[in-house]
Amino acid sequence: MTRVLLVEDEADLLSLVSETLDAHGIAVTEAQTGVQAIEILNHDDSFDFVISDIAMPGNVSGIDVAHEVVESHPNVRVILTSGHPLSHFSPLPGNTLFLPKPYRIKQLVELLQT
Repeated sequence: MTRVLLVEDEADLLSLVSETLDAHGIAVTEAQTGVQAIEILNHDDSFDFVISDIAMPGNVSGIDVAHEVVESHPNVRVILTSGHPLSHFSPLPGNTLFLPKPYRIKQLVELLQT
C-alpha cells in the first residue's frame, strides 16, 4: 500500500484530499504545518510520497519540507502544490514535482501511481 504524508494548512482541503486518497487505497498521515511534517518525518521513514502545499503558516514552507525530504529521505518522492505560479517561489529541490491548484484528485492519484 502506498503511504503518503499530506501537508496542508487548510483543514477542509486536508480532510477532503485525505479521505479521497484513502478511498483510493492510499494510506495517509496528515500534517497541518511544515514543522509538524518534519517532526513526523523524523520519527517515521516509511512514506512513499510527501505531498505539501508550498505556502504554509510559520517559518517552514513546503519547499523547506521538500529540502528536508530530499536530504534525509532520498527514496521518498515529493509533490508540491500551490495556487500561485511556480515562478513566485524559489527553485524546487531536485526530483520534486509541482501540481498547480486547483487540481483534480485524479491528477494526484495518477502522480502517486507513477
